[in-house]
Amino acid sequence: MADYFSGSVEFGLNLSKRIYYGKGSAPSPAPAMSRSLSKSPEGYLPTAPMCYAVISDPEKVENPDIRSYQPYVLGQCEPPALIPLELHGVAMEVECSLDTAFVTVTGKWRVHCVTASSTCDCQVAIPIGEEGSLLGLEVDGSGRSYHTELISLKDEKDKNKVAKAKDGYFLKSHIYTVKIPQFRGGSVFSIKIRWSQKILFHDGQLSLCVPFSFPSYVNPAGRNISKKEKIFLKVNSGATTEVLCKTTSHPFKELLRQAGKLNLSYEAEVLTWSSTDLSFSYSVSSNDIFGAVLLQSPFLRDFDEREIFCLYLYPGNSPDRKVFKKDVVFVVDISASMKGTPLDNTKNSLLTSLSQLNAQDTFNIIAFNGAVYLFSSSMERATEEAILNATTWVDTNFIANGDTNIMLPLTQAMKLLEKSTDSVPLIFLVTDGAVEDERDICNFVKSYVSSGQSFRTPRIYTFGIGLYCNHYFLQMLAQIGRGHYDSAHDLDSIDFRMQRLFSSASSVMVADITIKSLEGLDSLEVLSKRHIDQVTAQAWLLKSKELEEKVTKMSIQNKVPSEYTCMNIVLVQSDEGKKAPEQFLLQKAYNKLSFQKLELNNQNLFLGGLNLGFGDLKATAENLPPAIKEAKPPEGLLGKAASNCCGRLADTCCGMCLLQTCTFVNDQCTIVCTQICAALACFELIKCCVELCDCDCLQ
Repeated sequence: MADYFSGSVEFGLNLSKRIYYGKGSAPSPAPAMSRSLSKSPEGYLPTAPMCYAVISDPEKVENPDIRSYQPYVLGQCEPPALIPLELHGVAMEVECSLDTAFVTVTGKWRVHCVTASSTCDCQVAIPIGEEGSLLGLEVDGSGRSYHTELISLKDEKDKNKVAKAKDGYFLKSHIYTVKIPQFRGGSVFSIKIRWSQKILFHDGQLSLCVPFSFPSYVNPAGRNISKKEKIFLKVNSGATTEVLCKTTSHPFKELLRQAGKLNLSYEAEVLTWSSTDLSFSYSVSSNDIFGAVLLQSPFLRDFDEREIFCLYLYPGNSPDRKVFKKDVVFVVDISASMKGTPLDNTKNSLLTSLSQLNAQDTFNIIAFNGAVYLFSSSMERATEEAILNATTWVDTNFIANGDTNIMLPLTQAMKLLEKSTDSVPLIFLVTDGAVEDERDICNFVKSYVSSGQSFRTPRIYTFGIGLYCNHYFLQMLAQIGRGHYDSAHDLDSIDFRMQRLFSSASSVMVADITIKSLEGLDSLEVLSKRHIDQVTAQAWLLKSKELEEKVTKMSIQNKVPSEYTCMNIVLVQSDEGKKAPEQFLLQKAYNKLSFQKLELNNQNLFLGGLNLGFGDLKATAENLPPAIKEAKPPEGLLGKAASNCCGRLADTCCGMCLLQTCTFVNDQCTIVCTQICAALACFELIKCCVELCDCDCLQ
């Protein structure tokens, strides 16, 4: 879908050339792009929260303030063109707590490209940072006000609506789009977007990168508008030591500095909106390992009235600290569904990870489909010779074929690590499929870990590729195995994310931590998103309706999407901008407190694609390639796009260019060419060239 979106934006920018801004006024031009780049899926994808006018009828494209009486354009835009709207103000607030950042971006947009007597839908595109999750959306303007709500998915009708939802979807794994209906030309509206994303830790520093790079063509044209951008950054490390700012992308001013806390602010009048993402890195001043416990009492009328705590540890910044010696077994899926890019990227990441092992570490490799293939019958020292032999073995044996069996290679990996005594045993499992005995695998590992063996039980790190594998099975397996889980929802990120997970697994400095006073608790309460995922995995493992209900309540209370809730956009004001009746507001407040579903008579749009699901056994059995977190074009879109021949023909053949060429040929040829152009004019091609041609012949 990304390439269709990018193509629609390119077409919209060309179509916006119809807009007349007055004498001496012109918008910032779109960046010059080569033909090959403009056809790239990345060509016009958003790098900051953006809003686009959805144009199906090109005739309505006009300056709402100044009519220029452009020539009539015949036909419809299929797929619809997307014209980036003018940005009239932007502010961002970022709150960093432990390893999570909560981002709120507020922007004011103007529908500058549609006649005042017409309306259009608006498409909001939200690029979300690392391991991000959309938390909410509010739109206010044109006499209408929308906001998102989470509701329970108990009703089968709602499940069907979410499955068929087309108002919200992922362009790519990190870009989510939402369509908001009917804004009048010339209107100004505000959009408030909130999401969470992960703060990364590397080499003793915590780092954050938030998409905030706006293209030049969102700058208002022909108006003396004050362009003020604001960023407020709040850091709460939870520690009692000083927070040290390392790098920043914008010139921040310090507002507050306390033990474990830091507040920064940036505010400026700018000529053009920010063209740089917000990047920020900091460290917590300490060379020693330290931590603390955060406590919180339940909210008023909280469904769970227990006290909540979070226990955390910081590794410190000492450069001399050593990590444990490792015994690593890589367990890699080579079933037929991994053919091509998934297996190639997995192989590259595996070989890079092998090169990062220390000489005292040992390793082995197990490739599996329906059968098991071992690099060696025992663990091998990570010498240069052994790694070279492993590279040759991987190149020979990593051939995608067969089905998927996870229990057999996992059992074999545990047997290989039974002799680990003075090192940390690690199992690194990579798969793109779901299997029927996933609960049996979890129970087997749980019994193995709790059996009280004299040897160290291995830590299990899991990595899922695509959407057909059961990510909650992989999370539960990692949780039982005291490891970590990660995933790649698009194929391009497999190599990077796998290497990062292995780097984290290889950096163990403290192991086998036990806190006896916590025995008997059902779970360790952590940050909302992580806790919801953990309880969801437990609900899946135990087939517990009670835990599913708990997840639903936590999701609605904390406004974090889950597998048992869906997000929808609700119209809460009438077209005249009148507030909802008091009885409706009271009912809404009551339902929020009692976690009941709110039945609305107003317009209700369901957003799809926010849930991962629990794997697809059928797709795995059929060895389908990994599904990625990206919406597919609607059926028939290829044919519709191909039928829009005038716009595409203008890229290669322009009637206006042909007319200018006539000035360099003899009279007879000129007559023939003129007659050809007259014939083409009957099909509106000349007008189309005027609107869409990129060359200089129209100047």
